[in-house]
Amino acid sequence: MPVEVQELACREGHIGLLTLNAPNTLNALTEDMVVQAQGALDEWAADSRICLVVLQGAGERGFCAGGNIRTLYDGLTGQGDTAAPTRFFTREYRLNYSLYRFPKPVVGVAQGVVMGGGLGLLSACRYRLVTPDVTLAMPEISIGLFPDVGASWFLNRLPGRLGLFMGLTGARLNVSDAIRVGLADLVIEPSQTESLLTRLQDERWTGAQAADDNRLFRLLSQLDAMDYRALTPGHLEQHEQTIARLSAGDKLPDIVEQLLASESSDPWWQTCVQTLKNGCPVTAWLVWNQLRKGQQMSLKDIFRMELAMAMTCTRRPDLAEGIRALLVDKDRSPTWSYPSVAEVPRDVVDEHFQPVWNDSNDPMALD
Repeated sequence: MPVEVQELACREGHIGLLTLNAPNTLNALTEDMVVQAQGALDEWAADSRICLVVLQGAGERGFCAGGNIRTLYDGLTGQGDTAAPTRFFTREYRLNYSLYRFPKPVVGVAQGVVMGGGLGLLSACRYRLVTPDVTLAMPEISIGLFPDVGASWFLNRLPGRLGLFMGLTGARLNVSDAIRVGLADLVIEPSQTESLLTRLQDERWTGAQAADDNRLFRLLSQLDAMDYRALTPGHLEQHEQTIARLSAGDKLPDIVEQLLASESSDPWWQTCVQTLKNGCPVTAWLVWNQLRKGQQMSLKDIFRMELAMAMTCTRRPDLAEGIRALLVDKDRSPTWSYPSVAEVPRDVVDEHFQPVWNDSNDPMALD
């Protein structure tokens, strides 16, 4: 099964263990995986025996590489199930919103690659544990999408304009970066994952959310966390002031120009700038607008906004072209609908942000 669903008995109460089980694709989410995970969460939310949930990914290489967008390509190009992209995004958004609003504590344990929708899943967990080899990124500018499934929420909560920088450049953060900016709560050794589950099973869980959450917080605080001084040095410590300076201002074309003109001998920075240079110009505007609009929005309205954005992306040519260049033909030479950020018409950007849903037809439909 692409998602392994287990219920672990504890001294008192039960734990719901959800394992993304497609390690060959770095646990990239398919529609079937989303449906299975949603079904388990819906059952556990209503099951008084389940007191907390642990979400993890199988294999050593990655927690989740995001959505398995290669499976959407035929639908986007009219060669397959044309309704598949809409179904996938709608269900993926509901799954992430379910995690944010889950009525019981959720612990995310992430290793290796945590990108796109994978970072969306981890960010939706109440407690976010990572291993030292973790790599976090929102690289959607390379495929003509945008940082989605709640990124307007969690990127806006990063210091300065780091969220904007991550969206524009697909910047890859390592474990020290993740802790530094609050995208992860605790670093554990990979070998501690099994012992963590054992410790959780040794506890008495009451089913009372506040009491269980308090007990879980104390237990996690007592783990033998790694000495952060022994971790790989972060990239942001060196570059965050430059990021803040170059990302300042109220005109996106100027910011993009400043970033592209920057010079550094650091390969990490060079990769960031090259990703921006080769990235989708429409995506850059989507990042800019989603973060500005998201500052004043509730979580539910952010999810509604982003789902509407995703639906528009499925109807425009850039997403299919980005997937083609990266994953189908693999020539890494996409031809975007507009050659530069400055040349993208305002109405093309605005069509992604048209109101689609309200409380009477809400696709999240959890409240």
